[in-house]
Amino acid sequence: MNKIALIFLFGLFSISLSAQQTLIKGSVKDAVSFEPISDVIIIIEETNLSVLTNNLGEFVFSSNIPLGEQILKISKIGYITKRYPIIVNKNKTVNITDMTLEVEVSGTQDLFTITLSDDELNDDTSGLDNISGLLASSLDIFQRTAAFEFSSSFFRVRGLDSKNGSILINGIEMNKIYNGRPQWSNWGGINDVLRNQELSSGLTPSNYNFGGVLGTTNINTRASEARSGGRITYSSSNRSYTNRVMATYASGLLKNNWAYTLSVGRRWGNEGYQDATSYNSNSFFTSVEKKINDQHSLNLTAIYTPNRRGKSSPNTQEIYDLKDIKYNEYWGWQDGEKRNSRIKEVNEPIVMLNHYWGFNSKTSLNTNIGYQFGKLGNSRLDYNGKDLINGFPQGGGANPSPTYYQKLPSYFERNFPDDLQFAYQALNGFQASGQIDWNAMYKANIDNSQNGGNAIYALYEDRVDDAQLTINSILNTELTNHIMLNGAINFKTLKSENFAEVLDLLGVSTYLDIDGFATNINEAQNNLLSPNRIVGEGDKFKYHYNIFANEIGAYTQAQFTYNKIDFYISGSVKHTQYQREGIYQNGGFADNSLGKGDKLAFTGLGAKGGFTYKLTGKHVLDANAGYITRAPSIQNTYSNSRENHNIVPNISEEKIMSFDASYVYRSPVVKAKVTGYYTKITDASEISFYFADGVGGDNTAFVQEILQGIDKKHLGGEIGVEAQVTPTIKLKGVASVGQFTYDNNPNLFLSTEPDDESIDAGFVDGFKDFGQSNLKNYKLASGPQNAYSVGFEYRDPDFWWFGATANFFSNTYVDVNPLTRSSNFTTDFDGNVFNDYDESLARELLKQERFDDYMVVNLIGGKSWKIGKYYVGLFASVNNLLDEVYKTGGFEQGRNANYRELRNDKALDTPVFGSKYWYGRGTTYFLNLNLRF
Repeated sequence: MNKIALIFLFGLFSISLSAQQTLIKGSVKDAVSFEPISDVIIIIEETNLSVLTNNLGEFVFSSNIPLGEQILKISKIGYITKRYPIIVNKNKTVNITDMTLEVEVSGTQDLFTITLSDDELNDDTSGLDNISGLLASSLDIFQRTAAFEFSSSFFRVRGLDSKNGSILINGIEMNKIYNGRPQWSNWGGINDVLRNQELSSGLTPSNYNFGGVLGTTNINTRASEARSGGRITYSSSNRSYTNRVMATYASGLLKNNWAYTLSVGRRWGNEGYQDATSYNSNSFFTSVEKKINDQHSLNLTAIYTPNRRGKSSPNTQEIYDLKDIKYNEYWGWQDGEKRNSRIKEVNEPIVMLNHYWGFNSKTSLNTNIGYQFGKLGNSRLDYNGKDLINGFPQGGGANPSPTYYQKLPSYFERNFPDDLQFAYQALNGFQASGQIDWNAMYKANIDNSQNGGNAIYALYEDRVDDAQLTINSILNTELTNHIMLNGAINFKTLKSENFAEVLDLLGVSTYLDIDGFATNINEAQNNLLSPNRIVGEGDKFKYHYNIFANEIGAYTQAQFTYNKIDFYISGSVKHTQYQREGIYQNGGFADNSLGKGDKLAFTGLGAKGGFTYKLTGKHVLDANAGYITRAPSIQNTYSNSRENHNIVPNISEEKIMSFDASYVYRSPVVKAKVTGYYTKITDASEISFYFADGVGGDNTAFVQEILQGIDKKHLGGEIGVEAQVTPTIKLKGVASVGQFTYDNNPNLFLSTEPDDESIDAGFVDGFKDFGQSNLKNYKLASGPQNAYSVGFEYRDPDFWWFGATANFFSNTYVDVNPLTRSSNFTTDFDGNVFNDYDESLARELLKQERFDDYMVVNLIGGKSWKIGKYYVGLFASVNNLLDEVYKTGGFEQGRNANYRELRNDKALDTPVFGSKYWYGRGTTYFLNLNLRF
């Protein structure tokens, strides 16, 4: 009896203790569907306390809770952040259930393909890489505006390209080893399963990797953490594609501890905004997870998004004036249909296995294996088809490009100024047609074949077949309530097979595999192991080589969180190896192309740190600094990997020093952030390919331009402000003011085929050192260096909304040609300065072109309905409402390589070799209708 009494008294005492405990608990639900939202971040402001909601949308704070008036901040990417005031009393429970979050208006847009122009997606376009690296809206108004409002104007955050940020899926880095940039189309069209993301901007710490100066985005496709239910979407647009359908279903965690997510999609269109830019893409995604027990879980993810799209061309102003900004030189009519000669095809499946091990509530280990394989191809026309006559290559076709300079009015105006009928005929012919003549190429091939010859013209594809294995392990542990430790080890290995493949011989069956530009029969051989080889459709030709790459790295990071200050320190190391293996023995580089070349090794180090000082709940100061060295990309290591083993002279690791500081203001009405930043990049290298007139005098050559030891400076400020002036109206403003310049005079080298002409021009073994290129203080071609946005959003309680923004852009510059800023510009064939050189005129000729400022107005709107158990959402946007015509980028052609060439060309009313430009799109729309269940 006494035992029973003791147990009863102990039970009462336990209940009493529980009742006296101080707790904050509650739940968060979707404002429209009223369904629970998992993984919402709940923060007690001005403390280091935070929790995540569970699958039921519930949360609990149970320890170290401050008393008195407090503010709960609830946030999740894709939703509007809210702040709830509460009062905490000792030994009492604050129960704040059914708090709601509304979907962020901008978060309903699609950043995958829809808001990116064709040229932004075109990874191999010279001088362009304009994707900001932001995959989705964030809680930062500046980043959100940069992603959704500025991206179509080739804007780069802080003037930096996307290789300065890391994109991860389930902790596996997706940036390509070849160029350091993510291949966005590898996961296009599966938007619904990519919404669960964790972003860290700039140098701020990430729990997954060291990152770059533009931060880290980790996309979580874990099946058990996907919002359960289904979604069917139809979209219509006139941007990159015209139609899209998607269907997605997520099971959530089932009773048998399995979970799965499936998504399929299709995007297609015969023509986007530019002429003949067809689009054809299918998307397949699956994620399956088995929760083994409370500590272990396995997740298998497979992504397959094959896509084909027609490219569009940059053009000179002469071309745009004769046609319009939609003009695209790459296509022509065939059998009543537009046929584009430049098709990009990406077919690279991704498979990854992820093991999640939760040792306890404070320590987790995430081990991942990812394998990506497949092909990337870019097609184009080859018109160097020749036949061997008396042992020498002869014949060949004329350049089929309709914009080839000898077909344009400007060429005839320059060469026949006293007989303008030729220019007039060229003008009429170009305006009447101005496209590729497929029928003429077929006829030329067939006629030559009937006379015993081979194809003159061929359509072929530059192919890259990659196979990459990635293994990493990521540790996160909470050492104390104030200290978090992160660490990871990573390994990547890549085999990249590169070759050209014949796609279509345009009516005949044979093609002679030699270099049509070479003058010597031995140097003309693309492969000395198989001289004068005849190839057919499906055969490899021109070049064939492998690149092997290995990366092994590690990083560690400590994060410290206290009431008034948070700070972190982080370090990384990465060892990188490259090796080229030539399958062909190129005739121009017989001793330096076949077999395996030297192994190249680079060691990259990184260190960064920063702090956040919380003056009050409304006022926060933040600062970050970092120093990073990294291996040059494969793209910028080998000077001409298609033909030889040569590497960039004096190549070394790139160095990056970066600093930023921000002031953040947060109140229930106004959120604002002001940031200043400075980034210095040194010892970078870049490689370009083009024809140059006036190399070493009057010579013309196809050259590889190697710019080595480049220093760049990025200096500027960012401002983002949003104010909830009424419960339904929000005002927002963003400004980015920067100055992005070359900060030194880098070294310039040219490489070309070693023949008699190049030897006469001073090339030794096809290589020439031009000394320094005087680029210091020239502006970088990184899109608008200044960008501003003002706008508003109206959100009605009946779940409809609309908004408008006006975006202003200025200080956009053309990409200058380094060769014309070198000694070659002033030097005649005899090595002396031109006897008619005028320094003041030369200064004017070399002045960098600045594009006109412009404004773009965008509109968005939408509505949501609940119909029984279903939820219907409609979203629409109109970009460039006023149909503003503006240049977004461009580059100087390298044909005018010396003073006389450039002077004579620019003296014309219409230069023959003027800069080539990209124009922004006119008025475009995007319409999205979805059904959620």
